[in-house]
Amino acid sequence: MDSLRDKVLKLAKEKNAVILAHYYQTSDIQEIADFKGDSLALAQHAAETKADIILFAGVHFMGETAKILNPKRKVLIPDLEAGCSLAESCPGEEFAKFKAQYPNHIVISYINCSAEIKTLSDVICTSGNAVQIVESYPKNQKIIFAPDKNLGRYINEITGREMILWDGSCEVHDILSAEKVMQMKVENPDAILIAHPECTHPVLILADFVGSTTAMLNYTKNSDAKKFIVATETGILHQMQKDSPEKEFLIVPADETCSCNDCAYMKLNTMQKIYMALKNEQPEIILPDDIMTKAKTPLLRMLELSSK
Repeated sequence: MDSLRDKVLKLAKEKNAVILAHYYQTSDIQEIADFKGDSLALAQHAAETKADIILFAGVHFMGETAKILNPKRKVLIPDLEAGCSLAESCPGEEFAKFKAQYPNHIVISYINCSAEIKTLSDVICTSGNAVQIVESYPKNQKIIFAPDKNLGRYINEITGREMILWDGSCEVHDILSAEKVMQMKVENPDAILIAHPECTHPVLILADFVGSTTAMLNYTKNSDAKKFIVATETGILHQMQKDSPEKEFLIVPADETCSCNDCAYMKLNTMQKIYMALKNEQPEIILPDDIMTKAKTPLLRMLELSSK
């Protein structure tokens, strides 16, 4: 009898479906993906795919991004409830009012936002290309950055800008405390602290390296260090351990009850749900044509700037 993994792979082949998975997915899902990556890499791959069906093992805004870039293709996600605390922290109607207060500003929005927010944006960015995107504009260009205040603050420091920041955050990164990080550094003096820029300012100050998911992976692969304290979502440890089996990785925990920091939304996806999604071709991401058309422009602008 075929295993669930075999059934998923067989169905995907029969239906000419590509399986995209974020690094925050569980290890079994990462292992069956045709392509896995961070938000930038996944968006780039979604824009280039020739598959009839895109199965996105991630969260809702990622599925929306794939649909916007492929309006004629069927885009599935394993669980429609797989949302994003950061995207939900920026409601469209409220952001439109916020934007209206700054008429001379352009809007750069982090990809972790809804399709509606993308329609209100001039260009999208990811944590991997945010500095590059911001620096593509003249120093005197006034900018609103949404929705992540922590990433926005970090970019302001790196670039010397004074972007107006929307007050949003990712609960998975925002919850990580500087106190816990300090404790782990004291207990592991030989460890390098690496952090995602969605973390709070006090955590980023303590970090030896700050970077996107892919940047952190590359850093751990290329570093001579043998132990790392990792301030981001637990799922990344799977690829880190695969790339560097001889190294030790310690995740900064969300609380004292476990040595993990899981995104509850990301972990809603399971192999069983992926199988059922491919079998039934549901749940499907459906977006109005006008939303897709308006949201596609800032996404394509990001991909254009990222290729330079």
